[in-house]
Amino acid sequence: MKLITFTVPCYNSADYMDRCIETLLPAGEEAEIILVDDGSKDDTGRIADEYAAKYPDIVRVIHQENGGHGEGVNQGIRNAQGMYFKVVDSDDWLDGDALQKVMDCLRKFAEMEKPVDLLLCNYVYEHVSDNTRHVISYKGIMPQDRVFVWQECGKFPPSQNILMHSVIYRTQVLRDCGIELPKHTFYVDNIFVYQPLPYVQTLYYLNLDLYRYFIGREDQSVNEKIMVKRVDQQVLVTKIMIDAVDLYALPPEQKKLRAYMFNYLFMMMTISMVFLTMDGSAEALEKKKILWAYMRHRDQRLYKRCRLSLAGLCDLPGAVGRKICLGGYRIAQKIFKFN
Repeated sequence: MKLITFTVPCYNSADYMDRCIETLLPAGEEAEIILVDDGSKDDTGRIADEYAAKYPDIVRVIHQENGGHGEGVNQGIRNAQGMYFKVVDSDDWLDGDALQKVMDCLRKFAEMEKPVDLLLCNYVYEHVSDNTRHVISYKGIMPQDRVFVWQECGKFPPSQNILMHSVIYRTQVLRDCGIELPKHTFYVDNIFVYQPLPYVQTLYYLNLDLYRYFIGREDQSVNEKIMVKRVDQQVLVTKIMIDAVDLYALPPEQKKLRAYMFNYLFMMMTISMVFLTMDGSAEALEKKKILWAYMRHRDQRLYKRCRLSLAGLCDLPGAVGRKICLGGYRIAQKIFKFN
């Protein structure tokens, strides 16, 4: 068995995928790199095949009809031979020194009777527009350099959520939770992080800046204009997350996890409210009502709690309510530089 599987979903990634792959190769033959060519129309497939030919003991290629980022991740989970699993987007990359320390850590996990379920590291927003960096760290929230459980975590500020960039799941955890990401849908990385969390019993945090998250391409899914155009996909992901976990059924020893997952889900509702408000059409404003009704139908307690969160504040009625919603978003955007 390999120590880790890196899955790299690729769609028309020929211009930048080399940098990503080259930063994964130093993990060596203890790792496998699964390049998923998602029906690309450029040279992505050829480049992927060239890497597989050059590094046959490390790189594998899956060519598929276009199914979107989620299906690329699904293929990785189905085919992974690694004990651990990490998704790396084809326009992002990993820090070399941090990667070697992660590999050292995973070797120790592999020798344990009960290997750690989730390894977390920091990630870095790399802003191409102004050549700045912003590190998301969990220092002070999680214990460092030792195995711990959810009840030992502190409170997560809204700016320090656990995202796809920070997680390395034990592969079996992903399979046990039955995760299947929807095809042709953006923003599914939120489901990927969220749904397996109740299956995680043990965690480990390395205060390392491992993942470099590229921000600034005009066609990037987190580009604001694109998010408005794809708001229906954001809403779909939010609905899937509402259905994925019964938060009130989590046991007492996962009390802090439940609180964290409430906040994560409410953040997704907030994002949906913001971009539907930004759209501003009568149809979009009606979709806000439909989404709230969906949550209320699924779980009345969840709905009432969410209404008292920031998501509810972003759904105040009238022009004043919309101004408050968008004004708050602009302030947060300047502070946290998340897109």
